[in-house]
Amino acid sequence: MILDFLKKEGVSEKLIIEIEKFRKQYNVNPQAKYRIPKPKYNYYGRDIWEQAITALLCGENILLVGSKATGKNVLAENLSLAFGRPKWDISFHINTDSSTLIGTDTFENGSVVFRKGPVYECATCGGFGVLDEINMAKNDSMAVLHATLDYRRIIDVPGYDKIELDDAVRFIATMNYGYAGTRELNEALASRFMVINMPVISSENLKKLLLTEFPNIKEDYMDQFTGLFRDLRLKSDNSEISTKSVDLRGLISAMHLMDKGLEANKALEMGIINKSFDEFERKLVQDAIRLRIPKKLERNEIFTD
Repeated sequence: MILDFLKKEGVSEKLIIEIEKFRKQYNVNPQAKYRIPKPKYNYYGRDIWEQAITALLCGENILLVGSKATGKNVLAENLSLAFGRPKWDISFHINTDSSTLIGTDTFENGSVVFRKGPVYECATCGGFGVLDEINMAKNDSMAVLHATLDYRRIIDVPGYDKIELDDAVRFIATMNYGYAGTRELNEALASRFMVINMPVISSENLKKLLLTEFPNIKEDYMDQFTGLFRDLRLKSDNSEISTKSVDLRGLISAMHLMDKGLEANKALEMGIINKSFDEFERKLVQDAIRLRIPKKLERNEIFTD
C-alpha cells in the first residue's frame, strides 16, 4: 500500500494522517475509479514527498520542474494514488487548444452535443489533472487555465455554463527546461502554482529503485549500473554528451532484457547507446559503459537464480 511505503520513506506521520482524512472526506465517483493509477515505480525522496503532500493538502496546485529522469511523472502518479484520486493526463503540444482541454460540440444520434474535454471531466469528478509539459502550451490554452488554476476555480464554457471545480480537484504540472518547442512559463501562470524543483535521483535512491525492480540483482552490479547512470549524468552536465543517453527508463528496460537472457552490452546498446543518433556521441557513451560493464556479460553474472 502506498501509505505504508510513505511510512518507510520517513514521511511525517501527521501528513499521512491528513491524507487519510482527505480520502475519507472526498468520495470517488465509481465510474471514475478505474482512473486511479497503479504506478509501476515508487518515487523515492522524503523531502519532495512532504513538500508536494503539504501543498496539495492546502488546496494548492503544484508545478514539478526539473531535467530529464528526475521522476516528475512518477511522482504525479504516486500522488494521485496516495490521495486516492482519479487521474487525467493532459499533454500539451502544438495542437492543444481550449477546445481540446474543455471540450467541443460534436454530433451524436443526429444531435449536437457537448463532448467534455479532460480538464472539464477532471474538474467535475474531483480528480488530479496532470498538465504534462505545460511550457509547451499555446496562449489559447493558457487562457483556459488562468481561471481554472487561481482562486476562482471555475471553467467558463462558452455557450453552455460556468462550471465550478470540485473541492478535491488539484492540478500537477510538469515541465522540462530546454526541450524543443518549450518556452518560459509566463509569470501569470507560474504564480498559480507552488513550484517544486525536482532533484536528480541520488545514488542511494537509485539503488532502492533497482532493488525493488530487480530483487535478484547482485550487489556488485547494482553498484555498477548505479555508477553508470551517474557517469552519464555527469558527462551530460559537463556538455560532453546530450541528455539523450541519460535515460533511466532505458537503463531499467535494458536490465529487464538482461534478466531475460540478452547479453548486457547488447541490451545497453538498445536501451541507452542507440538513443543518440550522433556517431561520436554514441562512441563516448559506449566508452563510459565499457568502464563499468565488461564485454560478454551474461545474466548469471548479474542476477541470482
